[in-house]
Amino acid sequence: MGNGRIGTGLAAAIGSFAAVLLAGVPGAVAQDKVTVFAAASLKNALDAVNAACETDVGERATVSYAASSALAKQIEQGAPADVFMSADLDWMKYLSDKNLIKAGTETKLLGNSIVLVAPTDSKVEAKIEKGFDLADLLGDGRLAMANVDAVPAGKYGKASLESLGVWAAVEGKVAQAENVRAALALVSTGEAPLGIVYKTDAAADQTVKIVGTFPDGSHPPIVYPVAQTAESADSDTPAFINCLQSAKAKDLFEAQGFTVLAPVVSN
Repeated sequence: MGNGRIGTGLAAAIGSFAAVLLAGVPGAVAQDKVTVFAAASLKNALDAVNAACETDVGERATVSYAASSALAKQIEQGAPADVFMSADLDWMKYLSDKNLIKAGTETKLLGNSIVLVAPTDSKVEAKIEKGFDLADLLGDGRLAMANVDAVPAGKYGKASLESLGVWAAVEGKVAQAENVRAALALVSTGEAPLGIVYKTDAAADQTVKIVGTFPDGSHPPIVYPVAQTAESADSDTPAFINCLQSAKAKDLFEAQGFTVLAPVVSN
């Protein structure tokens, strides 16, 4: 992907970050705990929820974070996941269409929004609207985004830029990362002057600031579904999914900036 080609140091930073997120995904996860495959953008919130749910579930789940696309492919290839938490509906449907999701367990759990971020010391100001001059704001720099063809955050970002009539002007300036947290890292380390990430990712990193929010109508609704996999082997899985919809989980998700879509259920 020519428009996403970046320097050696930049690539190494992305690779290193992705390696941490993907550790344990390919099939080495022990089945003595609920095993969750979750979108990278959920990390801060889900780590807190997982700890809070330990008493209700009887154990703390093992969670592997990466791009929804990568995790869905791993599940398709037989990786031992009990729960899949995607950053969009498409990758959940991808698995459901292959009968890899247990029928009747899918819930639309969370909502989010996408924002334009810059390092905290940046002087950039942006009013995100039809035809805004993002290329000029970037100057000679790159726009950090998650992979625009596969990763939900990247797909949402590209859809919004196309809707606003801006994509053609910045397509050649995009530095594509493996997932949204890797894209965020490019901005927080100063490798890219601007990036498109979820609002929740921006809130989790004190080295970046939000310089603009993309209108909801410029991209498909951002929905995070959760479901039990068809091959789930842990009897505690339903209790874990139930706890994700509890009042205490709702508070923790909202504290990280997510919108809770699912009704609160009792434990």
